[in-house]
Amino acid sequence: MSASIVTTGAIVLMVGAITGSGQGGAAAAGTAEPYHPVPLTWAACPTPPVARPGEPQPQRLECAKLMVPLDYAKPHGETIQVALVRVRATDQPHRLGSLVFNFGGPGASGVDAFTGGAAAQFAKLGTRYDLVSFDPRGVGRSSPVTCVDDNSKDALTAMDASPDDAGERAAFRAASKAFIEGCEKRSGKVLPYVGTVSAARDLDVLRAALGERKLNYFGFSYGTWLGAGYAHLFPANVGRVVLDGAVDTKLDPVPFFLGQAAGFQRALGDYSRWAAQQQGAKTTKDAVTAKIAALLDGLDGKPLATDSGRELTQRLGEAGVLAALYSKAAWPLLAQAIERATAGDGTILLALADALFQRSPDGHYTNYLDVSGAIYCASTPQRYTERDIAKALPAFKKASPVFGPTLAWRPMSCTGWPVEGDENAHRVDAPGAPPIVVIGNTGDPATPYSWAPALAKQLGSGVLLTLKGEGHGAYPTGDACIQRAVDGYLLNGAVPANGTTCPGTH
Repeated sequence: MSASIVTTGAIVLMVGAITGSGQGGAAAAGTAEPYHPVPLTWAACPTPPVARPGEPQPQRLECAKLMVPLDYAKPHGETIQVALVRVRATDQPHRLGSLVFNFGGPGASGVDAFTGGAAAQFAKLGTRYDLVSFDPRGVGRSSPVTCVDDNSKDALTAMDASPDDAGERAAFRAASKAFIEGCEKRSGKVLPYVGTVSAARDLDVLRAALGERKLNYFGFSYGTWLGAGYAHLFPANVGRVVLDGAVDTKLDPVPFFLGQAAGFQRALGDYSRWAAQQQGAKTTKDAVTAKIAALLDGLDGKPLATDSGRELTQRLGEAGVLAALYSKAAWPLLAQAIERATAGDGTILLALADALFQRSPDGHYTNYLDVSGAIYCASTPQRYTERDIAKALPAFKKASPVFGPTLAWRPMSCTGWPVEGDENAHRVDAPGAPPIVVIGNTGDPATPYSWAPALAKQLGSGVLLTLKGEGHGAYPTGDACIQRAVDGYLLNGAVPANGTTCPGTH
């Protein structure tokens, strides 16, 4: 669906380094019998966080395992483990409770996020909250979905994802079929139960296991969908909830990815304007965009060499550009990557693509590519044909001449999926829930701004907060106005006025 906030953070960190829902969910929705969790046992995490140069030592992390039903329709049946991580509140006498995070994806590891240092950006909230994150079911350490090995992922991420002739379409179909068969063979038991509805039920089990009467929650990107789904299922248990980088859950896959196409094209234009304004640039916004479009188009027939020995293909080149558009902090790196690629060296663009796909330098991938599609396909019932894509393709090309052809094929990722999507995952109305703060960033490429007011309206209790800025999400940009509003709400219960706008900095 989109890169997680965690991945976006990893891309930003590269700037300095490189320059110097299924049937199980539907059944669960009708379950009346409660599930009572086993008490949590917290202990030191096996992988402690490492301080980056110049940063203070990270706080001590604790980890635990939460037992949840595989199928909520059978609460006394088979269970699975959900991996948890926690940073204890620093001001224990004034502790407010636990604040649970989800960093999106779908498929982002919350445990990896905290062990990678992400908790540090929430230090103010961590004075009075225990900061808690988790790997949702199917992700990372929580009964992970696995589909194919690392070599296969290298091939998948490099292959043409915008097929424009019979041979490329046949290769696309074959690769999709092999991937789906791998998922079914290796993870068939859990595939029906990794959707948004089941994950939302896990959140309520987590709330109870933490000893909290209400769930305080901070969700980013796909985490806004998960949080909204929780509010729908458990409106009486909603505490202070913030949904940043909001998803319009009512969108079918074609309009969803069409919206992303337009969002990334707009972000590319904003980057191009910035690049043309840099000292000594001697170019124009349109010329910068045309240069990038020509570079990516050329990769279709002639990949570029890189320092690693791997080739930068068109798909990897597009992914590298997309990755940098998630954060304005990465724009200088993108400028350098484009210059290097224009000179025949695709190394930096490939590194950006690897960050997006969560591939480490040793060639190992997380299970992000495996599980992101599994969660999305289990959470949406629509399935498409190549004829559907051909019909939609002109609209995608109009929305984004650069990224549209690839994003037009994304809805095909669930075609042939062995699990039916759960339409209940799209129900997020939450009558009776307290105010839920929904944040949109006007320059967000992955979750376009229009999705934020849509989600706020769907919830019924949504309070819209807007940032006039760039990048995916608002709070992670460090904007002082946004952080004051969010911190004031979470720490003091001060609900921002609906429609509050933060001017941002440009």
